[in-house]
Amino acid sequence: MALTLGSIVDALGGELHGDDKQVIRGLATLESAESGDISFLSNIRYQSQLTDCRATCVIVGQTMREAALLRGTCIVSDEPYLYFARLTQLWKRSSGNPAAVLRHPSAVIDPGAFVHPSARIGALCVIERGASIGADTELKSRVTIAEGCAIGERCLLHPGVVIGADGFGFAPHAGRWEKIEQLGAVRIGNDVEIGANTCIDRGALEDTVIGDGVKLDNLIQIGHNVKVGNNTAMAGCVGVAGSAVIGDNCTIGGGAIILGHLLLADGVNISAATVVTKSIRKVGHYTGIFPIDDNAVWEKNAASLKQLHGLRERIRALEDVAKK
Repeated sequence: MALTLGSIVDALGGELHGDDKQVIRGLATLESAESGDISFLSNIRYQSQLTDCRATCVIVGQTMREAALLRGTCIVSDEPYLYFARLTQLWKRSSGNPAAVLRHPSAVIDPGAFVHPSARIGALCVIERGASIGADTELKSRVTIAEGCAIGERCLLHPGVVIGADGFGFAPHAGRWEKIEQLGAVRIGNDVEIGANTCIDRGALEDTVIGDGVKLDNLIQIGHNVKVGNNTAMAGCVGVAGSAVIGDNCTIGGGAIILGHLLLADGVNISAATVVTKSIRKVGHYTGIFPIDDNAVWEKNAASLKQLHGLRERIRALEDVAKK
């Protein structure tokens, strides 16, 4: 596998400084790159690695232009990280790997399901009655699309994804749990990517909805009747409880939990491991993490936190006395 710098720039644009006939045989990080590789620098924190980088070419932004020219051959782009992302796509398209089989013989597709002729269905997938798979969507191995669920166009579902299992709904009665049948479905928009072993539950009455351009990492749980807005991204192990509504262009860090029936406005960013216990109606970056510490110190701090309410009341009482 090899591309010339000229062919890369012809396909992706950018401002090349160097010989357009130089051959690129691999993509690599600044730290590990060797001659014949192309790398990128998008974060100024890693500028120190640029000087010693052995890559044939480095993709940089305008602010790193002069430093990159001192090092040698470079491609200057307004958005080097985006440029590198598109380069990985170009590399994969040019790799000459055989096209995936459109229907693996081990896949089970109900006659009542609709699968677009251009969709690719991997090994051991199950597509149940009434499900719909859009154009150019790919299901990797062992994906399950349950009854009546719809997947849009150009989606990618990684191994083990389950779309449309029953939501967690039970009514307590006489010390037992009575099942609430989940009568909705799941509707997934276009250009969605869902990581391995992520589960999205069907709605109880209305559908669970995932908007266009959503990106979900591995091992995410989306509860019933959740609504996720367009172009929102969630990192691994996020849990979203039932009927939460998440706006457009949000980011949710790994391991974060969003409680049920809450609303997150458009453009909200949640830090990793944060537990969201109330609705967030204003754009911003929110964090709720109690810092790690030596266990004995942590226990003392936790005990102090429990006393804050009492301390607050004592301070108010003292302020009242002072006012008199």
